[in-house]
Parts: sequence; structure tokens; C-alpha cells
Amino acid sequence: MSRRVYLDHNASTPVHPEVLAEMLPFFAEIYGNPSSIHAFGREAREGVDQARERIARFLQVSPQEIVFTSGGTESDNLGVKGLASARGRGHLITSSVEHHAVLRTCQVLEAQGFDVTYVGVDAHGMVEPDEVRRALRPDTIAISVMHANSEVGTLQPIGAIGRLARERSIPFHVDAVQTFGKIPLDVDALGIDVLSFSGHKIYGPKGIAGLYIRKGTKMVSIQHGGEHERRRRAGTENLPGIVGLGKAVEVRARDMHAEAERVGALRDRLWEGVRARVPEVRLSGHPTERLPGTASLLVRHVESESIVLGLDLKGIAVSAGSACTSGNVEPSHVLVAMGVPLDWAMGAVRCSLGRSTTAEDVDYVIESVDTIVRRLRQALPVGAA
Repeated sequence: MSRRVYLDHNASTPVHPEVLAEMLPFFAEIYGNPSSIHAFGREAREGVDQARERIARFLQVSPQEIVFTSGGTESDNLGVKGLASARGRGHLITSSVEHHAVLRTCQVLEAQGFDVTYVGVDAHGMVEPDEVRRALRPDTIAISVMHANSEVGTLQPIGAIGRLARERSIPFHVDAVQTFGKIPLDVDALGIDVLSFSGHKIYGPKGIAGLYIRKGTKMVSIQHGGEHERRRRAGTENLPGIVGLGKAVEVRARDMHAEAERVGALRDRLWEGVRARVPEVRLSGHPTERLPGTASLLVRHVESESIVLGLDLKGIAVSAGSACTSGNVEPSHVLVAMGVPLDWAMGAVRCSLGRSTTAEDVDYVIESVDTIVRRLRQALPVGAA
């Protein structure tokens, strides 16, 4: 294999060298339990406290409002269940294009007696704030809408939804796993009360994430045990992971703006190149309100898995829709919600660029996609297209 190109950064990212260097001492040299009161524990606690302060500084919030979790899925579960369970019963609003960590959590809450409204999206995958307004009820106890969709990259109008929530004093949870550390994020300006974020999407380690919980927001823990995280999330802290997450956030604060501009230009180069060479291809998601590094391509009359496997043989890593639902032969729930016709939806390929992506990589991918799609279409039975 002559070349390797990784275009699946929405699924996971490599750990940044500066992050790895900061984590290493916390595996073997600084190994105390952060809850212990002896010197070893205090030394470990300093690493946790520094990470919490770095993240709080990035979000412009108080360190006491940051809770560490094991991943974006746990953050979403704690965010949604924590808000709902604290209120006992009532009505929740979410969208039809959320990550399964939110959708399946809401389904569990429905089974427990809560009512949930799943608002739809337009053809670009965007929630209309008026749809949220119409869904509001006197017993609405929480709203949960993602900041950006991991599959198509569409940015949601979080500010407008946040204003609706704030006008009615309804707590607002936002899954920002795909935007945290990639684009500017102001929880106060956007009216966000609870925010999920994760480490391995921003060149930090896997198995570590967090939740911002605005001071005064009524929440209950969903994991029971010790007194960790101010009694909001029990369990001994993942010390190396927390240190790595804190450093990753510090690096993102430094590099985020320049990288967003660079990968945005490369994303456009990729789309323009594929569009110029491949017939019957569309860009899904919003044309402008989208993640800088995400290009979700819809190739008509070709199965996405065949394109993904063909590119893999050329050393190129892309995703067939969401990585969390790989292997599923049905079109993604996101594309179904957007009303994408089946003959287009089955050919969805997500390319997500990152800090290592070069113009040469993009040109190689354009050429490879062209070659593979032509070959696959030539193999179609006569009249199938």
C-alpha cells in the first residue's frame, strides 16, 4: 500500500504529540488516587484540577461546573437522564437526527413514562426553531439538540433554540461532541445549561469526556458510588485521560481557528474536485452552516460500503455515514429524517478532514473516488441505474 490517508476524524483522531507527552508521567510516575489525602493523592489531584481549569477557561465557565465522564455517550446519558430524573416526570424535546446516545436515552425515558417529542429537520438536516417552539408544552422539562451532526456536518441554530428555552426557564442540553474544540462555543450567548464534549474527537485520548453543568441546574447522578465529581459522577477518576483531555483543550484553544480555516478550504477542494469528475453526486447537509472539515457525499446508485471498501484498498479511510452504525445496510436515520431518496441515501460516504490532511491527500482521494465509482457503476446490471 503506497499511501495512507485518514479522512475519518469525526469518528476519532490521533492523540496529539503534546497531549501524549503530558499524559505519560501519569501512567507510572504520578499514580496516586486523586481522592487520597496523602502526598501521592494530592499530586494526582493537581493534574485533575489543572485539566478542569483548562477546560473551564476554554468555555469561560467555572471549574466547578465541569464534570468528567468516560465518553460522549455517558455525557449524553447523564445530561438527558440527569435533567429528566431530577424532575420526576414530564415532556422532553429532542430532534430526529440526534446521536443514538441521545435518541436511545430518550426512548428509555419514554418507557419510564416520560413524553418525548422528536422534531424533524429540513432537507439540509437543520432543525427549525419554530418547530421547537410549536412542540413546547406547559410540562416541558428539558430540550436536547445537538450542536452539529456527525454524519452530514450541519450546524444547528442552537442560539435561537437556547433563547426559547431560556424564555421559559427550561434547561437546555446540547451534544457538542462534534463541535467542541473545532469552532467557537459560548455557552452563555447560546443559552446552554448542559453541554456534552469528548476527548478523542479533538486529538485527546479515548475513554474520557466531560459535561458542563451550569451552576444552579437541577440534576441527579445516574451512576452511584463515592463522592467523586462533587457527587455528580461516582468512580475513581481516569487520571491520565483527564490530564490528556485538559491538554488537548489547551492545544485546541491555540490551534482551532487556523485549523478550521485550513480544513474548510481543503473540504471545499475535495467537494469541488469530486463534483467535477463524478456524475450524479451531491453534497448532503447545509451548504454553509456546517463543520469545517466534514464533506458528506451522496453517490447515486452505488452502495456506500462498496466505495468505503474500495477506498480502503487504496489506503484511504472514510466512513459510510456514522461510524457508530457501521455494518448496517439500512440508510442512516439522519438521511431518512432529511428525506433523502433511497437511491441517493444508500451511497452516503462521509469524509472528515483533520490536522494531518494535506492538499495532496485530497487530490489523491478525488482521483480514487472517481476511479472506484466508475468501476462500480460499470458493474451495475443494464438498466439498474
